[in-house]
Amino acid sequence: MNVEVASKRRRSAFPADVVVVDVTSRGPEPWVRLSPFYPHGGIPVPLSPGEVGTSVEGIWQALKVFADNDVDASKLAVTRMTGLKRTVRRFGPVLGHRGGLRGSGLLDYETARRRIYLPAYRWMLDNCVQDELAALRAIAAAKPLVLLDYTTNGDVANLVTPLSHAALVARYLTDRWDE
Repeated sequence: MNVEVASKRRRSAFPADVVVVDVTSRGPEPWVRLSPFYPHGGIPVPLSPGEVGTSVEGIWQALKVFADNDVDASKLAVTRMTGLKRTVRRFGPVLGHRGGLRGSGLLDYETARRRIYLPAYRWMLDNCVQDELAALRAIAAAKPLVLLDYTTNGDVANLVTPLSHAALVARYLTDRWDE
């Protein structure tokens, strides 16, 4: 199974035998459902027993802590794919992510990726998009598959660029999630 990740901003064409799938929040149905912004609902909030969020991005943004603003639980209920981001321009520098809605400590960026983002996104893959993943597996079994995302960083420890959810999908499809 050949699954690659490429930047949506890439301007060059792909070979004719390659199937290109846009899995960003601006991608077409059904692939948009793989976006962390997609409002599936019922996603458990890591480190917060009994709490759920509508989207993975909503969970990530809700637990982000800034110099001038703590967690924002209202982000857990956002049902649109817009209005989720919380920015340094508005709230000051990011201090970290809260270790749960009622957690007292802050997690550094890499730890937050591992303890918040990855578990939430993995739950979404396991429980919300199995039909889409089966379709992608079928495509990748027949032809090379390229997943488009705005970033291509699949290394959780690389904190220079945002983590690519398309890279996580590729790892999931090829049984390399734990790498």
